[in-house]
Amino acid sequence: MTVSVDQIWGWLDEVPDPEIPVISVVDLGIVREVMLEGETVKVAVTPTYSGCPATSVISMDIETALRDRGIKDVKIETRIAPPWTTDWLSEKGRSRLEDYGIAPPQPAGGPEKCPHCGSRNVTRVSQFGSTPCKAHWRCTDCLEPFDYFKCI
Repeated sequence: MTVSVDQIWGWLDEVPDPEIPVISVVDLGIVREVMLEGETVKVAVTPTYSGCPATSVISMDIETALRDRGIKDVKIETRIAPPWTTDWLSEKGRSRLEDYGIAPPQPAGGPEKCPHCGSRNVTRVSQFGSTPCKAHWRCTDCLEPFDYFKCI
């Protein structure tokens, strides 16, 4: 079977993040490199933080996606340096987060607006959200709670 690195990137762009399934592992920015070495496909992954509990699931999902497409020899390498940063999120990923109801990270450290109604009247409820990557916020106009993907 002959495949290209671009084709593999395309396949990996269909692998959802297990904690936020509307964003792919590629758009999340955790797939750092794809290499072809003979019949072996090597994928370098940088978790969002070194203790991320989803790292093993992500590796398994990547391997499964590639094996389902006929790749028999898959090697997943976990890289913790350089550390992942929210700067690695793609624009498509940021847009999908917002469409899903999660405010994408902002350099100022808080959401620009409510992902539900677009209001800029938001307040932080807790620095700790449903996962370590997120904080819990609420819109003071529509009163809807929402997660904010922390800027790292």
